[in-house]
Amino acid sequence: MQRMLIVSNRLPFTIQERKGELHVEPSVGGLATGLRSWHKSQDSIWIGWPGITQKRIKRETDIMARLLSENCHPVSISQQDVELYYNGICNSTIWPLFHYFPLQAEYGQHFWPAYERVNTAFANVVAGLARSEDTIWVHDYHLMLLPRLLRERLPKATIGFFLHIPFPSFEIFRLLPWRNQVLEGLLGADLVGFHTYDYTGHFLDSVHRLLGYEAAMGQITVADRIVRADAFPMGIDYEHYSNVDQDPATQAERKRFRRKIGDCQMILSVDRLDYTKGIPQRLEAFSAFLDAYPGFKRRVVFVLLVVPSRTKVEHYIQLKRQVDGLVGEINGKHGTIGWMPIWYLYRSTPFHSLAALYSLADVALITPLRDGMNLVAKEYITTRIDGKGVLILSETAGAAQELGQALIINANNREEIVEALAHALEMPEQEQIERNRVMQKRLRRYSVVRWADEFMDKLLQTKKIQREMAAKVLTDDMERKLVSDFLKSQRALLLLDYDGTLVHFSPRPSEARPGTELLRLLDELADDPRNEAVIMSGRDKATLEEWFGALNVGLVAEHGAWIREKGGEWDTIERLTGEWKKEVHPILESWVDRTAGSFIEEKEFSLVWHYRKANPRLGELRARELINSLSNTIANLDLQVLEGSKVVEVKNAGINKGRAALRWISREKWDFVLGVGDDWTDEDTFKALPSTAWSIRVGMGASAASFSLGSPGEVVALLARLVGRKT
Repeated sequence: MQRMLIVSNRLPFTIQERKGELHVEPSVGGLATGLRSWHKSQDSIWIGWPGITQKRIKRETDIMARLLSENCHPVSISQQDVELYYNGICNSTIWPLFHYFPLQAEYGQHFWPAYERVNTAFANVVAGLARSEDTIWVHDYHLMLLPRLLRERLPKATIGFFLHIPFPSFEIFRLLPWRNQVLEGLLGADLVGFHTYDYTGHFLDSVHRLLGYEAAMGQITVADRIVRADAFPMGIDYEHYSNVDQDPATQAERKRFRRKIGDCQMILSVDRLDYTKGIPQRLEAFSAFLDAYPGFKRRVVFVLLVVPSRTKVEHYIQLKRQVDGLVGEINGKHGTIGWMPIWYLYRSTPFHSLAALYSLADVALITPLRDGMNLVAKEYITTRIDGKGVLILSETAGAAQELGQALIINANNREEIVEALAHALEMPEQEQIERNRVMQKRLRRYSVVRWADEFMDKLLQTKKIQREMAAKVLTDDMERKLVSDFLKSQRALLLLDYDGTLVHFSPRPSEARPGTELLRLLDELADDPRNEAVIMSGRDKATLEEWFGALNVGLVAEHGAWIREKGGEWDTIERLTGEWKKEVHPILESWVDRTAGSFIEEKEFSLVWHYRKANPRLGELRARELINSLSNTIANLDLQVLEGSKVVEVKNAGINKGRAALRWISREKWDFVLGVGDDWTDEDTFKALPSTAWSIRVGMGASAASFSLGSPGEVVALLARLVGRKT
């Protein structure tokens, strides 16, 4: 029976010591709160650190029994590693860097070994519990090495990873000394999830620029499998928050708060104490609001609820002093006898008290400088079952991309926050309700259960695609049959693409020359009178002549425009002209000017714009623009646009490798035919092959080919076996 293994830094329960005794309490935080209800609805096991050492848990057998009864399995971490891993690299390096605070990041070399040790400790526990049919879901920045560690131990496992904080842009991420190890760790997963498409794009950009892996439509080809990356904005338990107003404890708290607030309007701010939350900026904006709109004095109170966090870390100690000082300064400046503008609560608050504050607040002021999602914004909107209340939300919170009916502000723009507060406090009730109902409808639809289910559906789809692609991989048994069929044949035809098939791509086409061993192998294949070998390439005929002219092989240049049979002369497949280049070349030149690192390659009957050396994301954007622009230009010129691997090529219409391949295929009855290629220009060849032929695509992806191989090296090894060499 399939189970779910949820893996996170902390269990949904924390063990705390009070007066020498251990107590099990629910963990706080978005992940634990959000997933707890979903965890209970699944056949699942939760693996994480309980907050104390394993030795202490084992001594307290009733505590261990309580955890196991909740399907929670603890991971043991030494006190030293807690310091170096959790307080060190996780919260002193990764947290500030991923939230765009590079000056706060510390890069202690002693941090990284601890991060590796803790991720390995998690891998040991997970691998010990996992069954082959289980699904493993790893969470957050504390465990970014874990997917790869699990992949090495459980090669066929179904592994998902979700990052609950922002994934920064490449320019920020590259500052991390262990950036490659982190990316390689994440790519051990089958599906990597993020809260927004921006974060997904940053991840794909970094993967390409640092590791060189190609990505298309969120799909990354990694060795012999594909990994997908996508956005899944996390929701909340909508029913839990929308019904909380009926709870007697919440109702009692609501009445108590209302008596204290009186007739004042309430602005509510709820945050963990952290420099990413923008609390000082928020306080300064509130003070500026009272200066700009003195009529609101004695009519509004600002409830500032701050949850203690990392109380022993110097940055947080300083931040606490700053917040304390600002609160005192603002209350001293604006307060009067009987009215204090800021009610400052520095503590954790029970759920029913928080829900009461949500339901009373006329305005929720949520202005983080950077936040992965921010579930408080969603909790506030959901709790307002009457539809009233106004959400002011920072544009740099992930939730802003979903909650567009809120008042979206720039957290660094004090004047904008001031005007938003005035607008919110004066907004007509009908407008409040109209805005909130739209957001509530979406939050009800996309709850935490829907979020988790969609992630799981996409994860299982990814595994299905992997299985389908794996079924096409040329296995040892099928390879032996291919070799056997070839050796028994009397007339064999081999149609071989070049770039990406026999050799790896190079930044500049001229650098991908065939090596001595490859030339010797092709010569050996072609020298056998039973064989006909044809090199089919998009390159110009002069290059193919220079590299392969001495071999007894057929050559196809410019994707079929030029053909040279072995021992013969170059000929065109039909009468072609290059007059159209005068119109197209200036267009390509303008794209070269706009895209650093790109260049034009001119062939007799085609023009090629290369962008392999350009910034990947810019290159792909420019390629889309160029294709659209060319489509209009060539409409009446009998031309076609081909998109290859980091190239856009313009050539005469009706010319392709499949048409050239038919020249050899139709000549005689071959008893063995093999076609090998790596991109969609080779699909025409695969489609032209007879049903009895062997067709192989290099790399993963949908193809008309019957089989696949992982790399040019594997193709060369296969050809070596055809001539009897051992590899």
